[in-house]
Order: sequence, then structure tokens, then C-alpha cells
Amino acid sequence: MDISGRTGLVAHLGYPTGSFKAPMIYNPWFEAKGIDAVVVPMGVTAEAAAATLPAVFGLTNFRGALITMPLKVLVVPMLDEVSTRVKVAGSCNAVRREADGRLVGDMFDGEGFVRGIARKGCRLAGASVVVSGAGGVGSAIAASFALAGVARLALHDLDSASAERLAARLRLHHPEVEVTTGPADPKGFDVVVNATPLGMKSGDPLPFDVERIDPTSFVGDVVMKEETTPLLAAAKARGCRIQIGVDMLFEQIPAYLEFFGFGSATPEELKALARIRY
Repeated sequence: MDISGRTGLVAHLGYPTGSFKAPMIYNPWFEAKGIDAVVVPMGVTAEAAAATLPAVFGLTNFRGALITMPLKVLVVPMLDEVSTRVKVAGSCNAVRREADGRLVGDMFDGEGFVRGIARKGCRLAGASVVVSGAGGVGSAIAASFALAGVARLALHDLDSASAERLAARLRLHHPEVEVTTGPADPKGFDVVVNATPLGMKSGDPLPFDVERIDPTSFVGDVVMKEETTPLLAAAKARGCRIQIGVDMLFEQIPAYLEFFGFGSATPEELKALARIRY
């Protein structure tokens, strides 16, 4: 694709950048559609966020940003306007700069994850779900499960205070959902979700005791370092239906495109054009 001085910049901000897959999906689609924009990965650590993010947002050709770990929570106070999804999740993964310079944030992680498993035939209305990880992505996924009508939502995080804060927000906005916190025990749940970084490094322990996952459960993982993570491989061996991390990405990209004003696309169209490498 040709990049010129008029090309709109969509920054992919986070750290580490080695696992980023979005540029391999967006850029082929932009090229195929003749859209003069480019997604560029930019490594920004949590320590550098306060100085780096305002500088990137101030670039004259900045169109917007994809926000990933560890910045999804840190970016929220820097924005002028946020969606209800951001308020519930406490985190943000998309930033758009308006013509008047205002920064608007939204959250699509949860929508992408939930839309993906629903398209695979997983019934969410009245379902029970356990989510390990109450950080940016885990909070967004939990919020979207509540919006989708699940009956029971169990939250786990090594930082129990983080899980309790998310539980309080969910109870405030979704009193109809039974929300609990505690250990990462997947026994008896219809949907089991790893929303932690476990699986990004070789030798990481599994986020759940796989022997306690019911074979009828649907298991999803947000880790994208490899297509089938150790958790998903073990769950599949037990007979579970699974969702790989990249599927969440494909499902949320149409919402991102609309948010940035680039039109829309189907996951199938995006997959046909994508050039993903692991």
C-alpha cells in the first residue's frame, strides 16, 4: 500500500508489540478498499503512557488509536468523552479525534468476544459465565456478557480488589445478573473465559484447572500469541467448543471501522483479506 503525507494514522498503542495482529488485518482491508489510512504498531509501556499518549494524540495526521495492554485503563482519564461501555468496563480500546480536537473513547473488546461465541452457536441468554482476569479486556468482556443477558457471572483476578471493583460496577448497572467473585473454578459454567496474559509466555501455567471444565462448556481465550493456546488445546481435547483470540479481533473490527468512519466489513471479508503471521 502507498503511504503519503495525506495518509491518516491509526496508532496501535500498547506493549509488547510482538503479539499485535491488527495491522495484518486492517491494512490489507484499507488497501483493498482504497482507503488512505494505515495502522502502525507503537510500543508504549505503562510507565511511558502519561508522556507518550498525549503526544501521539496531538499528531496532525492522527485519525484514531487502537488501545491494548497495558494502556486500556490508563487512557480513560485522558479522554473528553466516553461511551457507557467504557464507564462500565472502566477501560477503553478505541480513541477517535473529532474535528474540534476532542478525544472520544469506546470499548469493543467485549462486543467482539461475545459476538464471536454467539456466532458459533453459544446461547448466552440465561447462561452462566466465569471470567478470569478483571483488567481492561476482562472487564469489557464481563460487561458485554451482562448486556447479552447472562444469568450468572463469576469473576476472578489475582488482585481481588480489582475483581470486587468490577463486580460493584456490574451490580450497579446490571442488578438482574448474579455477580460473584472468588477462585478461578470453571466447574459448572456454560462459558469459561481466560482474559489474563497467561499463555503469552512459554511455560505459563494454565489459567484454569482443565480437569474441572465441563466438556459441554464453551472456552474462549484472549491471548493471540499463537492460534491455539495451551488452554484451548486442552479444552478442545476434552470436547469443548473453543474460540481463539484472533476471532475476537475479527468480530470487533467492524465496530471499530464504523467508529473511525471507515465504513464496515464482515468478519468473513476481513479474514479473506488478512495476512496474519504468528
